[in-house]
Amino acid sequence: MANPESYRPKPGEIPTDPGVYRFRDENGRIIYVGKAKNLRSRLNSYFANPATLLPKTHAMVHHAASVQWTIVGSELEALQLEYTWIKEFTPRYNLAFRDDKTYPYLAVSMGEKFPRVQVMRGERRKGTKYFGPYTAGAIRETMDTLLRVFPVRSCSPGVLRRAERSGRPCLLGYIDKCAAPCVGRISIEDHKALAQDFCDFMSGEAKRFIVDLEKQMAAAVAELDYELAARLRDDIIALRKVFERNAVVLSEDTNVDIFAIEQDELEAAVQVFYVRGGRIKGQRGWVVEKVEDATPAELWERLMQQVYGEEAAQPEAIPRQILVPELPSNHEELAVWLGGLRHGKVSIKVPQRGDKAALMDTVQANARQAMILHKSRRAGDLTTRSLALQELQEALELPMPLLRIECYDISHVQGTNVVASMVVVEDGLSKKSEYRKFAITGDAAIDDTASMHDVITRRFKNYLAEKAERAQQVSVSGEVGAAQPMGAGEAGMLPKSKFAYPPNLVVVDGGVPQVNAAARALAELGIDDVAVVGLAKRLEEVWVPGSDFPVILPRSSEGLYLLQRIRDEAHRFAITFHRAKRGKAMTASILDTVPGMGAAKQKNLLTHFGSLKKIRSASLEELAEAKGIGPVLAQAIFDTVNAAGAGAGSVEEAAPAVNMTTGEILD
Repeated sequence: MANPESYRPKPGEIPTDPGVYRFRDENGRIIYVGKAKNLRSRLNSYFANPATLLPKTHAMVHHAASVQWTIVGSELEALQLEYTWIKEFTPRYNLAFRDDKTYPYLAVSMGEKFPRVQVMRGERRKGTKYFGPYTAGAIRETMDTLLRVFPVRSCSPGVLRRAERSGRPCLLGYIDKCAAPCVGRISIEDHKALAQDFCDFMSGEAKRFIVDLEKQMAAAVAELDYELAARLRDDIIALRKVFERNAVVLSEDTNVDIFAIEQDELEAAVQVFYVRGGRIKGQRGWVVEKVEDATPAELWERLMQQVYGEEAAQPEAIPRQILVPELPSNHEELAVWLGGLRHGKVSIKVPQRGDKAALMDTVQANARQAMILHKSRRAGDLTTRSLALQELQEALELPMPLLRIECYDISHVQGTNVVASMVVVEDGLSKKSEYRKFAITGDAAIDDTASMHDVITRRFKNYLAEKAERAQQVSVSGEVGAAQPMGAGEAGMLPKSKFAYPPNLVVVDGGVPQVNAAARALAELGIDDVAVVGLAKRLEEVWVPGSDFPVILPRSSEGLYLLQRIRDEAHRFAITFHRAKRGKAMTASILDTVPGMGAAKQKNLLTHFGSLKKIRSASLEELAEAKGIGPVLAQAIFDTVNAAGAGAGSVEEAAPAVNMTTGEILD
């Protein structure tokens, strides 16, 4: 733990301008980002008497090793820059609202050649329109009903490609729940227009489509086409069923997001109802762990930044009005920022009475239930993780808590295509964004111990190099208390690391040889504050460097279960990478041996002629007609394929380019 006085800026160094500040730990990692109207006043508050600091603020300033700031022109610019850096660096001590993942979205991928309707969770994708979120059962029923009227493609990319190759649509095409653009039943333009109609209906224009279908039904009846009229009647019933499923809660011209929160000293659960056209179109929830000592007003500001910052790619998702139980801090600047994202005016208000206040009570009840559910789910999970980490720390006699664990595994087939994986666990949970893959060649690929030594050396050499680079930049720029103008904000940031901060524990898949190789690599680099253990598969014993006997954990130990899960995840990740590399290496074609022939020109040549057999029978003039093939390259191709054909016979004719792993003919 650092002493805040060791990095406190000197008196008078901190400006009184508005700006954004960030605290870093000893490894240069940003652990907190904040903004202030007056930087000097705000930052001095962090270096007050430690006894007067709130517990979480006290932990943050003692975890940090330096502080820096960036001056901006206004509070609005500070708000924008703070959001950008929180999103980029995900500081540990900033509030992070985690989507509870309970409710999926109905998504339409308008950016694709053939737009696709699908149920989606997770991060939002560019070029895709989202509606909801809804409950899982309701969203699938809605999608199934609407595909009757708007038969937009809903199949996966693999099914689409298979249908295009075979010339036959999938089952949905046969039962009229897909317009089958894959086989040309509908043009690309008409299918996109159909997908746009789907989006318009979901956006609240249901009445327009229902009225249009009613007119078509009346016209069909007038022409005595009762079969068509019956189909249109069923379509109208289907649209009304979807339209009426959403309860009318406010006037039809009301578009508003209504938020409510349930919280205690440690966590908070937030719920929102999306009201469009007076109807509840969706619901969403977040849960946040209060690692930051924030007032309710600051909490609402953080929420608005995160929620609507994600919606920046879809301005229509931001409503004209946002209702909250308490106005966020800097709500005027926040409204201006949201208005810029929406390209229109946005107001943030607290409802006092009437229908909107009553609806907020309903949202509050949902937040309360979400908090109860989260607590019940998390209790067992958190207890188990804490117990596992504590058991490991005690069994291995380590002085520091195991906040970060890295596990390494080697994968190969008889010494070929040697690869390694690194998986990361923080606070007992996988952190997939920091997984890494290593390709191993040369002397390091001789055996598993050499490979392990190579991987550990490479990983921690990067760490030492990045640490030295940060130290150099700190000494040059005066990191402690360095002030920068707004335009220099990004230039003043330290380069993004290939790896995050070092682990407390390194786990290797293997026994004594692998453990000793990893320990030797760390010792050669002068790193003595990272523990190393190995988990042997045979008896699941834990080996420590320099010990003649393993550490035996009970079979029912949560610590052993954690090590096994980490080891299995590293093995899975390594195997996946190995298979991909092996498949690529085993893809063979005679065209690979042509001097000056790259992958793009191979593809152009095969597209032009259709097969290697036709390439071999082509003349020099015909070869030179292919895209990107000049006279010199045409001569090289002619000589290579004909020389190989003379020696290879019918086998080369039959299999010019085959993936030896999958058996797929590539040309």
